[in-house]
Amino acid sequence: MDQKSPIALITGSSRGIGKAIALRLAQNGTRVAINYLSQENAAQDVVDAINSDGGDAISLQGDVTKASDVERVIQGVMDKWGRIDVLVNNAGTIKDSLLIRMDIADFDSVVDLNLRGTFLCTRLALRSMLRTRWGRVVNIGSVVGIAGNVGQSNYAAAKAAVIGFTKSIAKEVATRNITVNYVAPGYITTDIVEGLPENLKIKILDRIHMRRFGLPDEVAQLVNYLTTEQASYITGQVIAIDGGLSLGG
Repeated sequence: MDQKSPIALITGSSRGIGKAIALRLAQNGTRVAINYLSQENAAQDVVDAINSDGGDAISLQGDVTKASDVERVIQGVMDKWGRIDVLVNNAGTIKDSLLIRMDIADFDSVVDLNLRGTFLCTRLALRSMLRTRWGRVVNIGSVVGIAGNVGQSNYAAAKAAVIGFTKSIAKEVATRNITVNYVAPGYITTDIVEGLPENLKIKILDRIHMRRFGLPDEVAQLVNYLTTEQASYITGQVIAIDGGLSLGG
């Protein structure tokens, strides 16, 4: 494998943390496939930003909860570059509600995107990594998957399940020089956090020991490191990046 220019597929990367990861990896020489569900223009903006900076990127539409879409997206990467070295499972969603009020459909849709999508993408992307005997899988989770959160039982359950998935797959592929890790962001300045009421932001900041929200690029830099050869002895790990939120107290 040409480790100076690996090939990455990043799901849900037209905005937010996924976009930051795509830009960071591209800046470090990775060729990047931007996956999106519906925001075609936003995805193309990311591709244009990478290509105009001397990088190499494409965009691929696809719903990662659908096996046929995932097959098409994976094939799109293979048709362009011939292999996949890095998979970042970033696509996710929230539909918050107290359990007693939660619709079954909202539970199912959150689990489908956060868990089933991770399963479908990893299952297919690993085929290329196993052939080349080198790969990096980074699952973007949440501290909610570690500690739980009121009103997010569906999201917490899905992200906690991805932890178990991460550890299991890490064991399955470790001898093939493939690492699988779970990154657990806390409150990061994405559209969701920025849209919170100010009084709620104050309460949240009081629980974060560093007294600030994280930046998307801070998550991206951690992900970038995990995709490199320098991180070759790190696998099956759950790494929180949350300013101390998960410490409690």
